[in-house]
Amino acid sequence: MSRRTERVCVVTTAQTQELDVQPTPLALLLLGREADPKSERGVECPGDLPSPSDPDLVERARAAKERLGDKVFVLGHHYQRDEVIQFADVTGDSFKLARDAAARPEAEYIVFCGVHFMAESADILTSDDQKVVLPDLAAGCSMADMATAEQVAECWDVLTEAGIAEQVVPVSYMNSSADIKAFTGKHGGLICTSSNAERALDWAFEQGEKVLFLPDQHLGRNTAVRDLGLSLEDCVLYNPHKPNGGLTVEQLRAAKMILWRGHCSVHGRFSLESVEDVRARIPGVNVLVHPECKHEVVAAADYVGSTEYIIKALEAAPAGSKWAIGTELNLVRRLANRFAPEGKEIVFLDKTVCFCSTMNRIDLPHLVWTLESLAEGKLVNRIEVDKETEAFAKLALERMLALA
Repeated sequence: MSRRTERVCVVTTAQTQELDVQPTPLALLLLGREADPKSERGVECPGDLPSPSDPDLVERARAAKERLGDKVFVLGHHYQRDEVIQFADVTGDSFKLARDAAARPEAEYIVFCGVHFMAESADILTSDDQKVVLPDLAAGCSMADMATAEQVAECWDVLTEAGIAEQVVPVSYMNSSADIKAFTGKHGGLICTSSNAERALDWAFEQGEKVLFLPDQHLGRNTAVRDLGLSLEDCVLYNPHKPNGGLTVEQLRAAKMILWRGHCSVHGRFSLESVEDVRARIPGVNVLVHPECKHEVVAAADYVGSTEYIIKALEAAPAGSKWAIGTELNLVRRLANRFAPEGKEIVFLDKTVCFCSTMNRIDLPHLVWTLESLAEGKLVNRIEVDKETEAFAKLALERMLALA
């Protein structure tokens, strides 16, 4: 691979000096000129994007989608921008969208307006002749990045050396890479969503004495304590950046829930102070949060549930009710606008604006570029999971689907 010399201006207090610097792989990654195939955070995007200020973008997207007809099926995650959602054939959470894609075998192209792990799941569940496309390869997931295949394999070695691996059943959140889903399937575990995490853990504890929950510590802890009645003392936190996960053999042997040290950068920002502040500002407000939030936030909330649960709760809410929602801002804003005519007051739980930065990489210019490329017969940004990984990941997904 060729390396182009960068001209870097180095400023010191004494002088300004120009140096020839050969950029490192990390520097190239940050500059957006390379992709890391072992990470969710790919950055290559070949081709020129339309200008974001192009006033004709909406019409161009519409025209390209019409040219493609039934050959394309566009999926839009709830956290996407409104400018993108308007072109989605279906909207939903990650697993619902992957299943919707599998139910459309006539669509040659599945354009997934979401993030990398979601597109991987769609590729796993769709047929071999369908092609899953992610409009921007840089749309990754920080939570999924927090558990790599190498780290999880090392963790399993730690559990083996502690003499407890045979008692442990891995349960991985849908928000994980295909590699992690495959590890889970290969080691007798299953995948869960925020909607069925309780059922998944019930199943896991029927198979073994302990659960290794990947990669979101908060969903695992909240489900174990809030729904299954375990104690916080039953949970330990495995840190992949510390020897033996930062835990002793005794701690691992005593634990029922071994939680991976991962979290959602959006939901992790909500705090107990956020809940107390909104209650003080808006008397009578209902606090509704996602189970990816910290345990103390979930404990202080009035209602807790998945993205789909949040939407249904607001649909059923009486006119004039007040709600503070602890989830991604694009969705909260969309719901606030939708239910305003019914007299429902809906606000973001935190005062600080917080979009999912990687979800927001899927913008209208990227979508237009993708649709126009496909309409011209050029396949771009395909997401394809290798067959061995797909087989074990599908096994873990099928175990989830088999839950009563």
